[in-house]
Amino acid sequence: MTSPISRRNLLRSGAAGGLGIAIIGSIEAIAGPASAQTAQAAGALQAGLKAAGYGPVLPDPAGLLALPRGFSYKIVAQAGKTLLESGEPTPSDADGTGFFQGRHGVSVLVNNHEIGGGEPYPVPNLPGLTYDPGAHGGTTNIEVDRRGNRIREYVSVAGTHNNCAGGITPWDTWLTCEETEQRAGGAFQKNHGYVFEVDPFDRDANLDPVPLKFLGRFSHEAVAVDPHTSAIYETEDASGPHGLYFRWTPPRHFRARKGALRELALSQGGATAGTLEAMSCFSRDGKHVANLSEATQPGTRYQVRWVAVPDRDATTVSVRKQFTDDQVTRARKLEGAWWGDGGAYFVSSYARTSDGSVKEHDGQVWFYDPRSETITLKTIFVVNPDPTKDTNYDGPDNITVSPYGGVILAEDGEGLSHLVGVSQKGEAYALARNELNDSEFTGPTFSGDGKILFANIQTPGYVLAITGPWNKQNNNQNNDDQGDDEQ
Repeated sequence: MTSPISRRNLLRSGAAGGLGIAIIGSIEAIAGPASAQTAQAAGALQAGLKAAGYGPVLPDPAGLLALPRGFSYKIVAQAGKTLLESGEPTPSDADGTGFFQGRHGVSVLVNNHEIGGGEPYPVPNLPGLTYDPGAHGGTTNIEVDRRGNRIREYVSVAGTHNNCAGGITPWDTWLTCEETEQRAGGAFQKNHGYVFEVDPFDRDANLDPVPLKFLGRFSHEAVAVDPHTSAIYETEDASGPHGLYFRWTPPRHFRARKGALRELALSQGGATAGTLEAMSCFSRDGKHVANLSEATQPGTRYQVRWVAVPDRDATTVSVRKQFTDDQVTRARKLEGAWWGDGGAYFVSSYARTSDGSVKEHDGQVWFYDPRSETITLKTIFVVNPDPTKDTNYDGPDNITVSPYGGVILAEDGEGLSHLVGVSQKGEAYALARNELNDSEFTGPTFSGDGKILFANIQTPGYVLAITGPWNKQNNNQNNDDQGDDEQ
């Protein structure tokens, strides 16, 4: 998930060609450094209006996490410091995280560990929980009380490789994604690049980990699951060529529930069960869109068609290389995904013409609507020449939908690192700043009651619980609705 990128500031202005355009009162806006004229226009628009968010983040005397006034944090787990139930230290590189509401005040965080092999604290290869003894990534389950205090932590899946993000299912399990195409050989006894299902509560359900091969073998980043159809949408973080956005449609008689994906994977023909397809986009005039970086205006909407994947296990050729550029729509660093508002949000972290992208940006947030079979560009971050400014944000990676409206993005790039909120009315604000180093934030996810935001600083490996006056967010922004731009 790490990448050499910088950060952007999200601004809003009028519709007459200014830097930012907010559309239909949602999180649709252009982001980036303003010219003098744009800044003047934005200032005029903002006159008499308060900024979104919770106010400026304040320095932390402990030197770890800057937060707005009234907010506080606690350390839930720390790599190499806290201990697993089995006695080993909490593993390195906390990444994608899911929260699961439990009974009697005890809930569970399923925490990915993006371990590729050189990290100081691997996920221990415990008996019965290990897919491949040659790999050292995996997941841990962290039990927490109502206030986010850590009760205990234990391994739930081991022997997987580079577990990056993932996604929560409607039946309350976690899908953990391997961001790799590693084949068996050397230390690795099995192929990697799969998705595995993790049960947050039933330990026995996690024994003998089963790769969900029907979801494809590629550099998985994150997934979002449609609660109505059980379709699974997947992002691919890859280059040479750029990655794809996928949809898996379950077999006709599939009944979603805990354990059903595992049963399907183990059934006869399970490796190719259902239909795996890659996204192909078209503009209003029917022109094929080869790369999502072509879109530069918030509100840009594309029609989506789906193209079947020929060999989803990438037996000889990577899945994304099985298509020509005129068959599919690619994007640089497809990252976070989250289901919300009746569709799937997904993120492209950045694009450069030097990497083969059509145009440059430092982050896009897209929304896929399964009813209309369209994707809409909600937010775009323009390239920022100075990633050291505390008011500049870019490189969105993990994403979660906030119960208070809008989304929360985790930055991954150069310079300062923030948790960035984007309000429903299109303005970005800093929710937190990493005071310790320039490591990325990962895994933002809210507790079931919305009182706690859990998030991670990947290096040296903190899992944090953030609390504060969430309901006092200021969204007093000009919210004149405008029509969508369809390109």
